[in-house]
Amino acid sequence: QVQLVESGGGLVQPGGSLRLSCAASGRIFRINAMGWYRQAPGKERELVASITTGGSTNYADSIKGRFTISRDKAKNTLFLQMNSLKPEDMAVYYCNAELLWPRELLWGQGTQVTVSS
Repeated sequence: QVQLVESGGGLVQPGGSLRLSCAASGRIFRINAMGWYRQAPGKERELVASITTGGSTNYADSIKGRFTISRDKAKNTLFLQMNSLKPEDMAVYYCNAELLWPRELLWGQGTQVTVSS
C-alpha cells in the first residue's frame, strides 16, 4: 500500500503564496511519476503540474511561471510552490502518484486553496 497525505492549503490574498506538500508513505518504491491536480466547483479536475522520477516537469499553461513542482526523494515528499496566486487558482488541490507493479493511479485526500481578499 502507498498513502499520500497533502498539507499546506489555506486562505491567501491575491498575489500571495502557498506551498503545498504531499507526503508519501508505504511501498514508495512503486511510485513513478507524481503530480498535482486541482478541481474548482463545477469544473473538471485538471492537471496543474507533474514531475517524473528523472525530474522532468510539465505545467499547465495557466500556471506557468507562477507555480513550481519539486520532489524530495529522500523525504518522499512532493511540493507545489504557488506564487502570485489569483482568484481563479482557488480549488481543491490533489496529489497524484502513478504506481507501478501493477500500474495504478493513487490520489491524496485533497487540500483546499482559497484565494480571496
